[in-house]
Amino acid sequence: MDKEPRPWSAHALAFPYPAQGHINPILQFCKRLVSKGVKATLVTTRFLSKSIHVDPSSNIDLETISDGYDEGGQAQAESSEDYLATFKAVGSETLENLINKLNDSDHPVNALIYDGSFPWALDVAKQLGVLKVVFFTQPCSVCNVYYHVQRGLLPMPLSGPVVSIPGLPLLKVSETPSMIYDPSSYPAFYDLLLDQFINIDEADWVLDNSFHKMEEEVVDWMEKRWRLRTIGPTVPSMYLDKRIEGDRNYGINLFKPNSSACISWLQSKPIASVVYVSFGSVVEPRVEQMREVAWGLKRSNCYFLWVVREAELSKLPENFAEETGEKGLVVTWCSQLEVLAHEAIGCFLTHCGFNSVLEALSLGVPMVAVPQWSDQPTNAKYVEDVWKTGIRAKPDEEGIVRREVVELCLREVMEGEKGKEIRDNARKWKKLSKEAIDEGGTSDKNIDEFVAALIGQTIS
Repeated sequence: MDKEPRPWSAHALAFPYPAQGHINPILQFCKRLVSKGVKATLVTTRFLSKSIHVDPSSNIDLETISDGYDEGGQAQAESSEDYLATFKAVGSETLENLINKLNDSDHPVNALIYDGSFPWALDVAKQLGVLKVVFFTQPCSVCNVYYHVQRGLLPMPLSGPVVSIPGLPLLKVSETPSMIYDPSSYPAFYDLLLDQFINIDEADWVLDNSFHKMEEEVVDWMEKRWRLRTIGPTVPSMYLDKRIEGDRNYGINLFKPNSSACISWLQSKPIASVVYVSFGSVVEPRVEQMREVAWGLKRSNCYFLWVVREAELSKLPENFAEETGEKGLVVTWCSQLEVLAHEAIGCFLTHCGFNSVLEALSLGVPMVAVPQWSDQPTNAKYVEDVWKTGIRAKPDEEGIVRREVVELCLREVMEGEKGKEIRDNARKWKKLSKEAIDEGGTSDKNIDEFVAALIGQTIS
């Protein structure tokens, strides 16, 4: 990236939820702001900062606040409920202290861009007189589901075979976010997700990591209610518009990737012959599900590169890596973007976390969707039925996608007639993703509008 531009036209403080999947999109948005002359500072917890590997060339400052568990983070708390309650109490105070400290520097804060998971941050911003900007790392479609439940517009528990929500296709109950069709599964996160919309009407801006053509109807519906702007896809620039020089990775990693081994292995494989498999940085599939995926991969006879976090390795069948060594490579982490961009990749078997879906869309990679929880079932619905860039592997009555289904889906995408249509659509969405964030695209114009508002806040 370029050296720091001087002088900065404004200063935005960005506050993501302390997890890789929330940090990455907000960090990438910060890079866009920096490229347009706005100083950006990323805020994380004191505990998480100890394990963050920061790109030394980054123009984005890093500051810390306390979540009340500086030695152990969420694992130190007795429960998720305790963690979130303590984070709100301690985080509000330490975030306010941080902004006051920065306001005494050469670059006072003009806007607080806060993760939708922290609606209490709006109160901090309001008290200190800075712009209140909520940032959603989930798609607008999912936001709209949560909003309708939070406002009582969608009665709970859900009943009937389908759910009808403005701007969305008809959803089966099982295609809504998991916390909606099964609120008892994660009660703390059910409240967290609905509470995102408690005070959204007070926000000055609502930003979403999507782009207009991805979700036209729901974006148009939401824009009539709030100052909503789509600013995605928040994928490093060198994979899209190439306007931010050297921006090839997110720049902050909580896991150490084994990139050289992955790329070296991929180099030896034919074009579009490899299935890339990853369930992301948080999801913990059941042992039975991991084993069914493993045997499905083996039965498909495809080459595969599978990211299995170190804590999950014990869920694999005994001697699986050794027995499939001629066809597969199992690693504990990798640079997903670098892998997805490789010409040897023919398909992405994914949990459908929104960041992973955006990366696949941006790089034109077909998907086999195996959603696990949260927004992933709804994302999978869009992958299969709206964007038509993949197929969902259907689970059985026990919620497990069986090996026969994994094999069938992989063969369909990699070799079947349906796969040709999916690949054509994947190429189309790759083009649309680049157009959205490139100069004059819908997301680029929205970012320019937001920057103009920041500068106006500075002048006033």
